[in-house]
Amino acid sequence: MIGVRHASWVAAGLVLGAGACYGIYLLTRGRRRGGRGLGPRRSGSAEDLTSGSHDDVLNASQLQKLLYLLESTEDPVITERALVTLGNSAAFSANQAIIRELGGIPVVGNKLNNPNQSIKEKALNALNNLSVNVENQVKIKVQVLKLIVNLSENPAMTEGLLTAQVDSSFLALYDGHVAKEILLRVLTLFQNINNCLKTGGRLAVRPPSPQGSLSLLLYGEECAQKMRALASHQDADVQEKAVTIIPEF
Repeated sequence: MIGVRHASWVAAGLVLGAGACYGIYLLTRGRRRGGRGLGPRRSGSAEDLTSGSHDDVLNASQLQKLLYLLESTEDPVITERALVTLGNSAAFSANQAIIRELGGIPVVGNKLNNPNQSIKEKALNALNNLSVNVENQVKIKVQVLKLIVNLSENPAMTEGLLTAQVDSSFLALYDGHVAKEILLRVLTLFQNINNCLKTGGRLAVRPPSPQGSLSLLLYGEECAQKMRALASHQDADVQEKAVTIIPEF
């Protein structure tokens, strides 16, 4: 059941970006964000940066060391500590841009695939803080989509994803002008859900969709119109995926 709940709050947060993606978890656990006007911390080893107070403002060199540590270590304890430090550092606006420029968003995003639930949560917290920066938001949507697409391959997650409460603006992700990388991922999400329903023999006899749910949006007339439009998209890969989805309406 933990996996279903996880799928539900991740899906519900998709349309709001990584910040809202983590929001439901934060409501129950709370969080502390650094907001004090502290100066940059003196340089030290990468592991030193993960110990002691995590509220100091790190400089670009220190952040680079921290990202390298996060990318190279396989130790879950060090990974968690690095994500906590990075997440707290990302609460400062200057660091949000620096982390993006250092290529840190994909490094953090890759930790969403870690089987350790606590590491996933710490990664989402870091992405949450990074998402305050407008230029970071597109890159972070992409990272969250990777997680949701992975979840959608598992039939055990299907019900949680379909019943998640999702704002109607979610369907804007299926507009033809959306970047190809995002379009292909949201189309794959739809394909995976259909495949899981077929496997369980539930596609032809879907139960009534809860009001405001992802299911109501995906299998509604507005989404059907978007799929028909995407079947004529200029990109062949997008066309192909849309064509496979249309018969399900």
